[in-house]
Amino acid sequence: MNITEFEETKIVGRRVFEGRILTLEVDRVRLPDGGESIREVIRHRGAAVMVPVTEAGEVLFVRQFRYATGEVLLELPAGKLDPGEDPAECASRETAEETGYRPQTVEKMGEFYTAPGFCDELIRAFLATDLVPAPEAEADADELVEVVTLTVDEYSEMVARGEIRDAKTLAAMAMWERRRNSKLETGNWQHRMPGS
Repeated sequence: MNITEFEETKIVGRRVFEGRILTLEVDRVRLPDGGESIREVIRHRGAAVMVPVTEAGEVLFVRQFRYATGEVLLELPAGKLDPGEDPAECASRETAEETGYRPQTVEKMGEFYTAPGFCDELIRAFLATDLVPAPEAEADADELVEVVTLTVDEYSEMVARGEIRDAKTLAAMAMWERRRNSKLETGNWQHRMPGS
């Protein structure tokens, strides 16, 4: 496939909104066939989602209220990248802040776009292991979370019942379960945290 057969090029654009975590742009684009269209795009600096696995093989999740959905959701810990932050460092920091445990080993499993039809947010998925208590870590002041520990079977049953509907959680868990089931060796992705 040749990208030029599908690529749309920006003619002109304007920034409609700039917030704390995202911006909204509205662009007029030229289509491959020469026509024009409007694209509304949310720009996001990216995030990390973690699968924190205990020595017993259980996974730490967080339960929190999501204002956009009006629901309390059960999710894997995740967080947006600070400007210039390494995604693996973000994974370690966010795991500690949201679960109270800092991973000594962080392995990248993959990455994915959350909603490429209108948003450029790229989430990197990490496996977080060798967890140690991190009493110094505190969640963000505007974030209230409850840590929930699940076995793989409990997680699978909740998914089957439609009780877990967060896309980043479903995607990251699928990546981890595939690795776990196939015993895929990924030493080249391993990232030991400083001081560990």
